[in-house]
Amino acid sequence: MASGSGGERERKRSHERKKESEKKHSSPAESSGKDHVLPKKTRGRESPSQEKEPEREHASSEEESEEEHISPGKSSEKECIPPERTPEKETVLQEKEPERMPASPEKEPEKQNVSAEGASGRERVSPEEGLDKEHVMPEKKPSASDSASALETKKLNLLPAVKYLLKELDLEHVDLNNLPQMVEQDCYSYPEVTETSEKPLDSPEEISVDKTAQSTENVSIGSVRSVLMLKESHSVGANLERYDQIHEDKGLKKTDEPPEKPLVFRTEVDEEKAVSTFKHPPNIETNIGNLDQNISPGSRLTGTESASLVDEAWERLQKSLVYFRGKPVGTLAAMDPSTEPLNYNQVFVRDFVPSGLACLMRTPPEPEIVKNFLLQTLHLQGCQKKIDNYTLGEGVMPASFKVLFDPKLQKETLVADFGGSAIGRVAPVDSVFWWIILLRSYTKCTGDSSFSELPQVQGGMKSILKLCLCDGFNNFPTLLCADGCCMVDRSMGINGYPIEIQSLFYFALRCARQMLKPEHGGKEFFKLIDARITALSFHIQTYYWLDITQLNNIYRYKTEEYSHTAVNKFNIIPDSIPEWLFDFMPLRGGYFIGNVSPGRMDFRWFLAGNCIAILSSLATSEQATAIMDLVEERWEQLIGEMPLKVLYPAVEGHYWELVTGCDPKNTPWSYHNGGSWPVLLWLLTAACIKIGRPQIAKRAIEVVEQRLSKDGWPEYYDGKTGRYVGKQARKFQTWSIAGYLVAKMMIEDESNLLVISHEEEKKTNKPRHTRSASCFF
Repeated sequence: MASGSGGERERKRSHERKKESEKKHSSPAESSGKDHVLPKKTRGRESPSQEKEPEREHASSEEESEEEHISPGKSSEKECIPPERTPEKETVLQEKEPERMPASPEKEPEKQNVSAEGASGRERVSPEEGLDKEHVMPEKKPSASDSASALETKKLNLLPAVKYLLKELDLEHVDLNNLPQMVEQDCYSYPEVTETSEKPLDSPEEISVDKTAQSTENVSIGSVRSVLMLKESHSVGANLERYDQIHEDKGLKKTDEPPEKPLVFRTEVDEEKAVSTFKHPPNIETNIGNLDQNISPGSRLTGTESASLVDEAWERLQKSLVYFRGKPVGTLAAMDPSTEPLNYNQVFVRDFVPSGLACLMRTPPEPEIVKNFLLQTLHLQGCQKKIDNYTLGEGVMPASFKVLFDPKLQKETLVADFGGSAIGRVAPVDSVFWWIILLRSYTKCTGDSSFSELPQVQGGMKSILKLCLCDGFNNFPTLLCADGCCMVDRSMGINGYPIEIQSLFYFALRCARQMLKPEHGGKEFFKLIDARITALSFHIQTYYWLDITQLNNIYRYKTEEYSHTAVNKFNIIPDSIPEWLFDFMPLRGGYFIGNVSPGRMDFRWFLAGNCIAILSSLATSEQATAIMDLVEERWEQLIGEMPLKVLYPAVEGHYWELVTGCDPKNTPWSYHNGGSWPVLLWLLTAACIKIGRPQIAKRAIEVVEQRLSKDGWPEYYDGKTGRYVGKQARKFQTWSIAGYLVAKMMIEDESNLLVISHEEEKKTNKPRHTRSASCFF
């Protein structure tokens, strides 16, 4: 602002010009009322102080010049100025002061345009700064009555940025006329797009970093910025959100303007076209979705593809049939033409179970092969079973058998293996239990109880029960077994009382209790079975069960307790709890651990034992629900990219050397040491349906259908998530094929569950879809 005599002369000249104007156009009284009135303008959302600021400046300039020329009307206006604001601090001198007078109405549009152009992004000038700056217009906000041409200019400024973004996203076909209004007029400018390193706040869809990719574009001019965040997802129909907050630029000065909201460009993809829109933020719950919706629709097989896969499975299952004297008696373990067969060209008892169930569930059923299998294995049970100089028990069933042609007798014969030819030379304990379970399934499916009432069939069951219920030195109702006596048929540290054998034992006892006849000593077995079932169920449900509450109890166990009131009955040392278990155990969920014996707990997860416990009703309804909760909570570890882990976790390091003897087939995360076995799909499906959670099984089946056939129906998969076909896995493994068929038939017709599940599911005709109460607070 100019000072001294120059300033006084300028004010006098201005005052003289005003007086001449007053004389020409109005009376003194009227002119005094107009001297401080600005041209009429629409000021939008300007504050009152901003509206009166030009009036105060004009009044101050006149007060400085000469007080005698101020009319009464001016004096009344002058009283509105706060006393503490002196004219020197308020006034900003401008060269063209007369242009602000109402005497020049033809210049009003020009002033409005200047005000509109200078309002955006300008910081307010304080009175102190105004003393040192000339030719500075007062700060003005954009008005609501801006001309249409100014608004179109703003849109055109944004157009290059939008076209650039659409080009980068391969969405140039989008009609820009259909885009919604992107920003409000008062809050945004549309300059060029420049890159920035800013990152948006986390959203529910950014939980998995490897499933989203995001880039941020920073739109900035002056002190006004707009952030346009681009996010893409490889999942079809990915939902991208608009956030209400953004990180503030470190270099920006704070202004009185309201904070800006970033615009999120979201892309929705369907099967026909890509549609780009700006949308309001959706509900977070709708974005998360259910667990069974994690498989994108585009990765699921169509109805035709699924039917084709089922047809292929049936065709391969038919090719695996083994005939003895013109009748089908079983299925080969595998038909891999690329490798030496070894013992995979035999019929294994445990391997045939899913094949037999598939034949029973098929429409129409094919029970003849199951009946022939049961009869032939029953015949082999009565053969002499001798390994070296030791004779096995009378009730032992073979692990496998094969058909040979005897050239001398000119007829086919069956040759059985009771463990003498197996890798570990261990008798198969699970074969006897699977035989009884399959016998009951045959009876349930056909309704023909006369077969199970045959004297030789009744005698076969009694021989098995004598073997398992005999007196001994054991203090526990569980069955003592050697390592490698079940599906895990190589040394993996399951010796003692493995959960798979105990669940099968319980299941077989209940099946035998239903099929045994009271004649010929049957009543004596009824008493033994009832007593053992009661003791075994209590023992397993109490001492094998582990959830977060029980884990915390074991963690706080006292040792060396001696009395009948001891809490730590097996003298488990808390330091023996493995570190992985504390992270693996969820708040909701639980499972039956692998083994319990004096001074030892095997905390590993075994899927077969837990699912069989559900099918046999060994697990209570609460425990069954908790087991499925655990499967859901630990999907990546137990299911992964190919269902299902036979056990979890794998043993590694020095412990692996001690347990497996450095077995090259059971390396960590391979074969029985944490490998993934597709055959277990049927057990999981049956357990899920029984407790009313079929969506878990459906999700697992969809995962299997993506790869199993393409990979050649392998025996097992390797890796922590089951990504790789097993290094020694046989292709076209029969029970992998049959397991898929059984799971598929049960999920399509849940009544097929009655063929395998125990009748206790009738207690809950409509299973409740609930979660477990296993939770520690």
